Amino acid sequence: MTTSYALRALTLRKTKLGEADIILTLLSDDGRIVRAVAKGMRKPTSRFAGRLEPASVADLMLAPGRTLEIVSDARSVDLHAGLRTDYDRSTAASVVLDVLDKMAVEGQAEERLFGLACATLSALEHAPIEHLRVTVTAFLLKAMAMHGYRPHLDSCVSCACAAESGAGFSLEAGGVLCPACGGAAPPLSGGSRDMLSWLLASTMDAVSSAELPAREVGETFSLMRQFVTYHLPARLKALEFYANGGGS
Repeated sequence: MTTSYALRALTLRKTKLGEADIILTLLSDDGRIVRAVAKGMRKPTSRFAGRLEPASVADLMLAPGRTLEIVSDARSVDLHAGLRTDYDRSTAASVVLDVLDKMAVEGQAEERLFGLACATLSALEHAPIEHLRVTVTAFLLKAMAMHGYRPHLDSCVSCACAAESGAGFSLEAGGVLCPACGGAAPPLSGGSRDMLSWLLASTMDAVSSAELPAREVGETFSLMRQFVTYHLPARLKALEFYANGGGS
């Protein structure tokens, strides 16, 4: 006899199954990917309606299935409804959900990832519109660090000399290169390097409320977009859309 179990999870994605069911891709509170079926979720009378939309956090009861878990109950924890009613917030949140979907792994826990996800979505829901891009940048930076790709910013990643003006950034090596080692590496201004260090050390609330120079915000976002795209072996459609004018 199978036993149901409780799980707090963030819905990353939903996919239609048959006439009325939905397959949910979930990020569990220990950072694992879990896939589950919500039977009848597409029916207007479903008790799951509105509780398991992408970006929503819920306390679930799951029963083990043959290939997918089965959702037997769902209680809302945080709907993040504001992320679905505002275009700019929605496109920013979609980047977060898509990256998590590609980064997290079934059966492999990374507890910090769930906390980062929830903090980022809450920040995106309440931040001024003009602060959304730097909030997304901070998420990308922190998520990659948790994934084992923490950028090396304090000194040249090749020769270990002090990072000075004229430094570049190597996507492959994952860090700053001095002018002597940089070669054709894309340039990284001192202001943007300092901003990346600050973003790594700051909470999402602090990031989303800070007044930061627009030039450095743009440069750091562009760099982190390239960094994530280089190291994650998947096409990130939401990030591409957002970078090409799909959000503020």
